[in-house]
Amino acid sequence: MNLHTINTGFFKLDGGAMFGVVPKTMWSKLNPADENNLCNWAMRCLLIEDGNKLILIDTGIGNKQDAKFFSHYHLSGDDTLDTSLAALGFHRNDITDVILTHLHFDHCGGSIIREGEQLLPAFKNAIYWSNKDHWQWATEPNAREKASFLKENILPIQQSGQLKFIDTPNATLQSTGKLPTTVFNETISLRFVNGHTGMMMLPQINYKGKTLVYLADLMPSVSHLPLPYVMAYDMFPLTSLQEKESFLKEAVENDYTLFFEHDPVNECCTLQQTERGIMQKEIFKCP
Repeated sequence: MNLHTINTGFFKLDGGAMFGVVPKTMWSKLNPADENNLCNWAMRCLLIEDGNKLILIDTGIGNKQDAKFFSHYHLSGDDTLDTSLAALGFHRNDITDVILTHLHFDHCGGSIIREGEQLLPAFKNAIYWSNKDHWQWATEPNAREKASFLKENILPIQQSGQLKFIDTPNATLQSTGKLPTTVFNETISLRFVNGHTGMMMLPQINYKGKTLVYLADLMPSVSHLPLPYVMAYDMFPLTSLQEKESFLKEAVENDYTLFFEHDPVNECCTLQQTERGIMQKEIFKCP
């Protein structure tokens, strides 16, 4: 197995929204804001090369939206999904599976491309993986989250016939004390969380005897490791807090490696218990 970081560029989001109730005097030391209170964030995907499978986790924001849409997010950087794949000797047609952690536009926008008037799968040979509960959450969105679920990113996946649903576990965090888990294949499991959005999936990968967890929006960056640092974007902040606390305890006890999708600088870290709580230990690039 080989793991590859797939960088798809940067975008900007409001710092206050990204750090919730934490005062700007504190979070701005971690991720400085511009004059409009916007902070820069990565859109970092993960490619898993495993035997005859080439599995992509998330797809970035894509490029099919109009200029007005993109003007809100100030895209920057030279990397795209295609150039990052090409640098590794791959093409989007080589992808066999796309695991979508959730269907917010910055995580799934690259899944669908526009060709003339048609909206088509960007990965024509891949199976797209979601789960029924999250799919319903995304296609029947609440008013607060509706702007993050764009039908042009989502519905064409199902219309293509390339969508499959992963079975969701019956267990809950409350019943087991740990994030619920479903097995995807021999080396990948999926952990489920509900604080950020309904039934978001966190891929957990067994890599050379170590465990790497792709955190999606449970903790977007190293800066979000402290328990109170919960995004205002989260639908259920107290649920996020419980999920973070449970997962961080498990991760430090088992020496997990954490992979950050949105951290503008740091890709991965390990953890350590300190007097101030669980903090980062070593920070490094993806293997």
